[in-house]
Amino acid sequence: MVVGESGLGKSTLVNSMFLTDIYSSKENQTCHVERTIKVETHHVVLEEGGVKLSLNVVDTPGFGDGVDNTDCWDPITQYVDEEFNKFLEAETRVNRVLVPDTRVHACLYFIAPSGHGLKTIDVEFMRRLHDKVNIIPVIGKSDACTKEELIVFKQKILKQLKECNICVYQFPSDEAHSEDNLVPFAVVGSNVVVQDESGKRVRGRKYPWGTVNIEDKNHCDFLSLRSLILAHHMQDLKDVTSQVHYEKYRCTKLTALALSNEGVMLNKNPLAVIEDEQNEHQEKLRRMNDDMEDVFRRKVEEKQEKMNRVEREDMERLEREKKQLEGEKLKLASKKEDLEKDKKSWAHTHGVEMTKLLHRSTESLDGKKKKYGLPVNPFKFGRS
Repeated sequence: MVVGESGLGKSTLVNSMFLTDIYSSKENQTCHVERTIKVETHHVVLEEGGVKLSLNVVDTPGFGDGVDNTDCWDPITQYVDEEFNKFLEAETRVNRVLVPDTRVHACLYFIAPSGHGLKTIDVEFMRRLHDKVNIIPVIGKSDACTKEELIVFKQKILKQLKECNICVYQFPSDEAHSEDNLVPFAVVGSNVVVQDESGKRVRGRKYPWGTVNIEDKNHCDFLSLRSLILAHHMQDLKDVTSQVHYEKYRCTKLTALALSNEGVMLNKNPLAVIEDEQNEHQEKLRRMNDDMEDVFRRKVEEKQEKMNRVEREDMERLEREKKQLEGEKLKLASKKEDLEKDKKSWAHTHGVEMTKLLHRSTESLDGKKKKYGLPVNPFKFGRS
């Protein structure tokens, strides 16, 4: 995707990068006179060395050309979200089909070579798109500035991006550091071949003061930009789009869909919603655990109270039985004393001691046994 005001050389740069006229169709010839923001997609198949590259170039004619540019980035944002949504629908079908990946993997945002920093429309656009697409800022028609002016201009742009918390695409650090420090790229595009002062034919622009060779790194960053995007980091751009920007859109979309089905409006970050649900679940488990501990504690207290009550009842019964036995023992002792008294009273009345009387009775009984007892040789039955 290429975005920027008209007259910054967007179409020329794209044609220079791919060495073809991508905007050659008849329906695109009126793009230069239209001033309404419209997203246009151009598809072309490039072939080099037997390798084919299917390329979709998304242009935004009319961006920033109106008197009132309020919300001029909405059509671009909608287009990026629509492409994400198409890919999501194809991915979540029951019967998946192979759908061409038309997501926007890189956005070349053209900055006017004013030398005064970013405009308000530049900041607002990148602020709304930096978490949806890989933004690569470029300074269009940089041959309007000197090298010293470009250095200061780039420093101003990077400072503004940092102050506004705008994240542009960061090329992996395994490449040469000289190319890492080129962002934003100062580029010049040209579709014609000119002859420089030495008589060499080059692709560039001819001015009264000299010739600009767009493929010379001393003149502009065009060659570095094309090499980094098309040769070294094309797959990384796709990976970042798929793993970062698309996953973020997918998470937000599915979370909003799930909450809307439950009648809840999405008013916070999906990760925060998940964290709140986890905290709520933990709180519910804690309450259940406390309730179970209370029930267990009450059961133990009731059982303990019952055991104590039974123990008290048993102790009271034993005390009663013990007292009853003590009472009976005292009664028996009292009766024994009365018996002894009766024995002494009877012996005193009859003049015979009870022990002697008992002795005489015993001898009398022994005599009767001898008198009426059986013979020594008992009778035997049968023959003698």
